[in-house]
Amino acid sequence: MSLKIFKLCFYLFLAFLIVLFYTKNLNIFGNKFYKNIKNIDNPDDINVLVNKNNKLSQNYIPSDLIMLNRKYANEYKYMRKIAAINFEKLSEDAYKLGYKIVAVSTYRSYSYQEELFNSYVKNKGKEYALKCSAKAGHSEHQTGLAVDVMGSNNDYDNFENSIEFEWMKNNAYKYGFILRYPKDKTKITGFKYEPWHYRYVGDIASYLYENNLTLEEYRKTISK
Repeated sequence: MSLKIFKLCFYLFLAFLIVLFYTKNLNIFGNKFYKNIKNIDNPDDINVLVNKNNKLSQNYIPSDLIMLNRKYANEYKYMRKIAAINFEKLSEDAYKLGYKIVAVSTYRSYSYQEELFNSYVKNKGKEYALKCSAKAGHSEHQTGLAVDVMGSNNDYDNFENSIEFEWMKNNAYKYGFILRYPKDKTKITGFKYEPWHYRYVGDIASYLYENNLTLEEYRKTISK
């Protein structure tokens, strides 16, 4: 190979690496989300997988929703009983340590999620809506097992910069909760990083936390 051809190949390869680096978070080859959608037949399962490829029925409403104690929620918020009990334990233990962890969004109905998603599309565009929200039937909030939290800075959208963030991130699993949409797992979950969004999964929370697994990854490991 001549020196001229070698240099040409080298610069082409270098250019490819540069393009790859700056587009690593862009889905330039399309994606798998909202394709080959499966209807969920076990919505009451504590470990049910709800995402952009697994959809809840329009008629699904958890039968055991209870209202959170107002000490642990900013308004009247409902969760499934087991999730509510454990979230209140978490919040109370945090409170005793000087932290404030409050639920700002919990159960959402199918129709509410539909209105929310359509509002994002109308006001911020479909691309933004697909990245930051879920279509109706594809939101974990409909399960009654998900919770968006706020810290002492009273801004859930800025929860990562609250004094509660690190404690929540490293202790939620003890109460059965996991950080559902981690920063480095967006291509797996299909959702952007949400430091405020936690999901109750019960006994498997410790395993997921210790092995840095999302619910999607966990489901793959047990299906092998």
